[in-house]
Amino acid sequence: MGNTDAAAERRSRAHAAGLYPAPLNEGRSRNMQANRRANTKPEVVLRSALHRLGYRYRKDLLLRLPDGNRVRPDIVFTAHKLAVFVDGCFWHACPVHGRAPSTNEWYWSPKLARNVDRDRRVNGSLTGAGWRVVRIWEHESLENALMMVASALPPRVPAPSPAKGASGAPQGT
Repeated sequence: MGNTDAAAERRSRAHAAGLYPAPLNEGRSRNMQANRRANTKPEVVLRSALHRLGYRYRKDLLLRLPDGNRVRPDIVFTAHKLAVFVDGCFWHACPVHGRAPSTNEWYWSPKLARNVDRDRRVNGSLTGAGWRVVRIWEHESLENALMMVASALPPRVPAPSPAKGASGAPQGT
């Protein structure tokens, strides 16, 4: 039995046991399976912009905290102990764009509430370990997201310009 067959069998048993709802149709199933944990479009756009601005960071880095919690922020500035999360409006119950599930509410409402609780615990664990946390909603503009990250980091020192001789031209040419 291949990986796909085994996964389908596990899903079938879980549906039969009532652990989570069966998909409404194959299209919905494909849609849900396509949701990513990492490298979402808003996250990739933010990382690209940060990199273009000269920021260097780690992505999806596992942090093992002193209290035993393990956390994987989307973007990590290790030298500055800054963890950045780009949260999806549905999955993290955004107060502006999050919406209550209309199908299989018995399953989704508690799951989304657990996500919000986990986010609070993660924030507390990181803060307790001396980290700063920035949470950015996926609907934030890129400009606002960049400003949120930059304001949480220490001011940057501009790169030194090449040494210039008396003529104003770079030395060694």
